[in-house]
Amino acid sequence: MRIEKADRLKRLPPYLFKEIDRQKEQVRAKGIDIIDLGVGDPDLPTPPHIIEALKRAGSDPANHRYPSYSGMGEFNAAVAKWYKQRFDVDPDASTEVVTLIGSKEGIAHIPLAFINPGDIALVASPGYPVYHIGTQFAGGTPYFMDLLKENRFLPDLEAISPEVAQKAKMMFINYPNNPTAAVATKDFFESVVAFAREHDVIVCHDAAYSEMAFDGYRPMSFLEVEGAKSVGIEFHSLSKTYNMTGWRIGFAVGCADVISALGQVKSNIDSGAFQAVQIAGITALEGDQACVEDMRQTYAERRDILVAGLRSVGLSVDKPCATFYLWVEVPEGYTSAGFASLLLTEAGIVTTPGNGFGAAGEGYVRMALTVDRERIREAVERMSRLGP
Repeated sequence: MRIEKADRLKRLPPYLFKEIDRQKEQVRAKGIDIIDLGVGDPDLPTPPHIIEALKRAGSDPANHRYPSYSGMGEFNAAVAKWYKQRFDVDPDASTEVVTLIGSKEGIAHIPLAFINPGDIALVASPGYPVYHIGTQFAGGTPYFMDLLKENRFLPDLEAISPEVAQKAKMMFINYPNNPTAAVATKDFFESVVAFAREHDVIVCHDAAYSEMAFDGYRPMSFLEVEGAKSVGIEFHSLSKTYNMTGWRIGFAVGCADVISALGQVKSNIDSGAFQAVQIAGITALEGDQACVEDMRQTYAERRDILVAGLRSVGLSVDKPCATFYLWVEVPEGYTSAGFASLLLTEAGIVTTPGNGFGAAGEGYVRMALTVDRERIREAVERMSRLGP
């Protein structure tokens, strides 16, 4: 029997982080001690009060049955309450909130609700690969908006041709940004809303890093801008805020018609998030937020150590005010992949080549602050011996 993959899979490059895992194992097999600054997976544990809530909920047989595909009413209400407290945005929990099995799931599925073959989705480059992969799976065509240093890593909406804008059905944006750690202003979000209204484009804002900010900076929600809720939705995740990456719980908030269409896709594809995890998510959103401040403090300390260390060995990097990523310019004479390979094979340091996030990421590597301070210092010491 001949087994042949569908064309949609053949067209995909190797998934970025899966390929990094393969390379890590090759180096580790040689006995090299790995310091992993690659995938953005928090090394901090989930706060104990959230774990205890899961234990209690997991012991209740009522939570062992199929959940609602759109989410427990109580969880969606907790999301709406959190939005009101955090952003002064007041979504209707019954029509403007949907529970997700992690925000990645919702981002990957929403093109299925709106993209027809030949439609365009506007996608940032560099950017989270799922934006363009989800578009391609739906039969659409990604149009890459380059995020450039001279434009503060914000897309230039005026550079999008009228022909592209006419065919565009969706736009994916993400601030605070992965991988560049850039942040967006209210003026930028207002320009996005104006563009969306003019061209009938649905905006999908990935706000997974909104709570991972430092030095008193508090990222705003896209939905705070007047008219935003009429043109799009915002994706959130408990993964980074509460160190719950493996729990797979997130949500989307915004335009009721867009939320309804995403829910319609989900009802035909999945059976909802495990109800015990949703109950733990309620505890996370409504409980003591001191754990979030502790998280911020930890990553701020790591950031300061790594930024100073990178600069000390001659690398150029801005000090980010949000996310747990550093977007590091590679030394002259290196490509992104070449420098990442050097760090891995010669120093045992895993980083992510910027071009893996899109062509406009060439010339950078991304480093994640997901090891403790001593390991960061060790990584800097190893880099200093390389003399890049």
